Amino acid sequence: MMFSSKKEDGGLIYNIKLSSVRPTATGNDVVYKPNDMDLAMKLHYLRGIYYFPSQAFEGLTIKEMKEPLFTWLNHFSVTCGRFRRSESGRPIIKCNDSGVRFIEAECDKSLVEWLETKDADLEKLLVSDNIIGPELVFSPLVILQYTKFKCGGMSIGLSWAHVVGDVFSADEFLNTLGKVLTGYEPYWPLNIGTSLPTSQNPQSTKKVVEDPLSIKRIGPVGDKWITVNNCKMETFSFHITPTQLSHIQSKISSKNDSKVAIFESLCAVIWKCMAKIRQENEPKVVTICQKNSRKKVDGTLSNSQLLSVVKADFSITKANHVELVEMIKNRAINELRKIEEAMEREQGLADFVVYGANLTFVDFEETNFYGFQYNGHKPVSVSYTIDGVGDQGAVLVIPGLKNGAADDGCGRLLTVILPKKEVLELKSELKREWSIA
Repeated sequence: MMFSSKKEDGGLIYNIKLSSVRPTATGNDVVYKPNDMDLAMKLHYLRGIYYFPSQAFEGLTIKEMKEPLFTWLNHFSVTCGRFRRSESGRPIIKCNDSGVRFIEAECDKSLVEWLETKDADLEKLLVSDNIIGPELVFSPLVILQYTKFKCGGMSIGLSWAHVVGDVFSADEFLNTLGKVLTGYEPYWPLNIGTSLPTSQNPQSTKKVVEDPLSIKRIGPVGDKWITVNNCKMETFSFHITPTQLSHIQSKISSKNDSKVAIFESLCAVIWKCMAKIRQENEPKVVTICQKNSRKKVDGTLSNSQLLSVVKADFSITKANHVELVEMIKNRAINELRKIEEAMEREQGLADFVVYGANLTFVDFEETNFYGFQYNGHKPVSVSYTIDGVGDQGAVLVIPGLKNGAADDGCGRLLTVILPKKEVLELKSELKREWSIA
C-alpha cells in the first residue's frame, strides 16, 4: 500500500509517497520483550538526518534503493514490529511483517541552499514526527524518509522510537545498512526475540523507594507515548568552531593542570548560562547521558547508555567553570540501575521522562554517524534531535566532520531543546560571554 501527495500549496517538500518495507523472514509468533530501561525511555524519540552528495544515489531508482532494505531488516526484525500489551499490561513487541515505514519526497531547494539555512524548524520536514499510539498495533517504530533535493543530493531521515534502543543502537542500525549495500551479510541471527512473557502479578509487594533524580514520573499517558510539556519547547542548532572550542578549553583550563575534555567544557558553559537565565530556579541537578563502555553484542538493540546525575550544593551562577567541570568529571552518579528498579517496581507500566527531567546533557561524541556510507559516500553533514524532552530541556553535543571523518578539527554541532522563552536569552548569553552566535 502506498500513499502519495503532490505539491499543491507551494511547500518546500512535495511529491510525498508513503509505503512500507518488510523483512523477508521474521518467523512465526516472534515476540520481543523490552526490558525495564527500554520502557523507561518509551516517551522519547530520536530524529536523525543524514545529508548525502548526489553521487551517492546517482542512477539509482527508488526500487533499487529499497531492495537492500529487505535483507537488512531480516537482521533487525524488532524494528519492524508493533506493540501489543501482555496480560499484565506490560508492553511487548510482536515482530511481525508490518515493516519499517518508508517515505519518498522531493525538496524545492538544492542541498547547498538547504544546508546554508541552518534552520532546525525546517529540518523537521526531512524526518517523520511519528509517535507511538494511540493505536499501538498501527504505530511503526522506525520510519525512513528519503528526500531528493533539487540539482542532486539526498537526505535520509531516521525517526527512531527510543524504546527500541539508544542512539548507539540507531547508529549501528544505519551503519549496518551501509555495509549491506556493499554485499555484507550480517552474521548474527535473523530473528532476535523472546517467547511471550508470562502474566505478572500486579499485586506483588515491593518496598516503596523514592524515584532516582534522573527521571520524572508523569501520566499515566495510556497508549499515546509522548511527553506533554507545560510550556512551548523550541529546538535550535549552532556550530562551535575549532577556534571557539580552543578558547573555551583554554579559559576553563587556566586554573587546572590539564586540558579539559570538550564535552565537559561545553556542559559547564551551558550549565552556567542556564543558571543565570533561570536565576532563583537555577538547575542544581543535571543529567549526563553518555555511551556505556561495556561492549554490546553486535546486532542487539538496547538502551544501555549511561545516565548519571550531578548535584551541586552551591550556587551555579557564582561557581566558576572549573568547579562545574570537576563535578561533571568526578562526581556524576550513575543511576541506570535505579531507573531499572523504579520501572520494575511498577511492573513496566510507569511513565517517566528522562531527557528534560533535569537539564540534560547528551554526549554523542562516541557515535559513528559518519560511518554510515551509501554506495561508498559518507554524509556531508549529520544532525540529530530528540522529541519528548521535558520542560528542563536538553543539549546534544554532536561531533563535526573533517576530511570525511568525525574530528575535533571541525568543531561541534550543538542541538538545544529548551522552553521557547529561554532560547533568545541563551543565545544572547553565549554571544556576550563566549562570542558564540
